[in-house]
Amino acid sequence: MSATASEHLKKVPEITFLFWVMKICATTLGETAGDLLSMTMNVGYAVSSMILLGAFFVTLVAQLVAKRYIPPIYWLVILSTSTAGTTMSDYMDRTLGLGYAKGSALLVTLLVIILAIWRITQKSLSVTNIRSLKVELFYWAAILVSNTLGTALGDFLADDSGLGFMGGALLIGSLLVIIVLLYYFTSISHVALFWIAFVLTRPFGATFGDVLTKGPEKGGLGFGTMGSSAILFAILLVLVIYETIRVARSRRVEVSATSSRFG
Repeated sequence: MSATASEHLKKVPEITFLFWVMKICATTLGETAGDLLSMTMNVGYAVSSMILLGAFFVTLVAQLVAKRYIPPIYWLVILSTSTAGTTMSDYMDRTLGLGYAKGSALLVTLLVIILAIWRITQKSLSVTNIRSLKVELFYWAAILVSNTLGTALGDFLADDSGLGFMGGALLIGSLLVIIVLLYYFTSISHVALFWIAFVLTRPFGATFGDVLTKGPEKGGLGFGTMGSSAILFAILLVLVIYETIRVARSRRVEVSATSSRFG
């Protein structure tokens, strides 16, 4: 298979700085939108989780059917895992009474099991070479669980650790900086660092979402779930449009280069 054909068949984006900016924006929006549905609109955690899991499966089918990376579809799935993860975590921790620590431990165990089965059966945990249906299912299962785990960790840091919303965001931000340094200056597995960062960006989004939505008396900025969701949606929409244009331009360049070589 030619390099150009291989690029066309990619189902996921390259792991760049833009990817992480979009991921944090999407997961923060998932936090505020999940809270908007379950709490502000008073739908409840259980019903909200069922609604949002339904949305996740619809967007996932669209992603699985797609033959290559299509930014609007891919980021809709990321957003749906974030919103569903928010309400599912809240349902486990609050409605079922597991608490943040037990809920997080359960989700960590589940994520490790998914990654272990993926590694054993596929001999790789690559997050860029996602082409077969089985690998893609492992990929999205791990993302859904990691985003749910991230919500529980974020709530634990904000509510139980004593750090507060801003303190939790600063702690996670510092850990993410350490991961970046480990990526560039050590030989630690880049795949392992990716999944650690992927999990940590979710509580960063969760705590940052709380900073946006909660009132000043609780250490937040007081935008509310509706206002925060609107702001984050607008930012994410702009980034997805930019990514769509960038990917389309890149593919046109690849096709032009191929035509020049063989024409």
